[in-house]
Amino acid sequence: MHWIKSLFNSRVLSLVIKEFRQILRSKETLVLLIIPPTVQMLLYGFALNPDVHYIKLGVVDYAHTYESRELVSSLTENKVFLADKFMSNAQDLGEQVRQGKVTAGLIIPPDFNQNLMAAKPAEVQVLIDAVDANTAGIAQGYLNQIISQFNQRLFPNTAPPLIDTQTTFLYNPGLSSSWFFVPGVLGLVLTLISSLTSSVTVVREKDTGTLEQLLMTPAEAWEILLAKIVPLFTLLMGDVILALSLGRLVFGVPFRGNVFLFLGLSGVYLFVGIGVGIMLATVCRTQQQVVLTSFFINLPLVQLSGAISPIESMPLVFRYLSLLNPLRHYIAIVRGILLKGVGLEVLWFNAIALILFVVVLLSISINKFRRQLS
Repeated sequence: MHWIKSLFNSRVLSLVIKEFRQILRSKETLVLLIIPPTVQMLLYGFALNPDVHYIKLGVVDYAHTYESRELVSSLTENKVFLADKFMSNAQDLGEQVRQGKVTAGLIIPPDFNQNLMAAKPAEVQVLIDAVDANTAGIAQGYLNQIISQFNQRLFPNTAPPLIDTQTTFLYNPGLSSSWFFVPGVLGLVLTLISSLTSSVTVVREKDTGTLEQLLMTPAEAWEILLAKIVPLFTLLMGDVILALSLGRLVFGVPFRGNVFLFLGLSGVYLFVGIGVGIMLATVCRTQQQVVLTSFFINLPLVQLSGAISPIESMPLVFRYLSLLNPLRHYIAIVRGILLKGVGLEVLWFNAIALILFVVVLLSISINKFRRQLS
């Protein structure tokens, strides 16, 4: 445990306390940490409502008849639905919906063709992932419309319709749009605040000349950097709790997963934002340059994250590019934990991606910061 004692020796603690006091004395920083997250959570949570395209459709066809295949073809021919997966049983389909691999599921029973031939109502089961209430509503409307048209084309003189659709909305039964947007806005807010606050804090040292004073202290470069990261991380975790509380109290967003997993992965993502901020601080000379450059970086991250518009509606090239976006992975984690209650057995890929981003970004930013100090 010697390394722990050496890590938290009096010199490092003194630097950390100094950074805490400096941040708490700065009214601009405190306003940046509190007001923008609150306003953005409330604004985007109430206002956002985008359209979607290419809804992923999973199919379980127990009938295996010409009519059942024609029904699936009718759903996919206008490109609103994309028959992404064909499964052998309803349990596998439900798991695919739970993991977010398909948005809607269609289950065609084995007696589908027999009921049609006997002029009896033939029921099909539809499962819709209602985490994104906007997509769920559009999917239900299109499904009902397409099946109705298919029924009229197949049996033009039959009334009432022979095919009856039963729809079940999963994870968001009330179709509340805020349940989809608020987790995305939470990631958006943390990205903006963590990168901007960390970069402004470091650049302010340059503007005021205190960075040169730090160079005169008997402290290593890693100690100076650690002293800057620890207070920022602590205060930004407060922003995580603030944003989560607003989502619960104002919008009624549920929390169905593990709170420690959520806080742990949120902490990992904060290091991504801090890494971006420190990197900005090393290449910018003034606070004005930091603000302008941060918007140049953060806006593409937001647009390719799925926070505002679903990734499925993006062109194929941008869908693949979004895999290089840490915000996309964090939003997938937040929605999975809050709305679906899933754990690392589903979110492991996103968690590993975040850790890799942290390692790369912090390595680059720390290296550049050390060079600047030397």
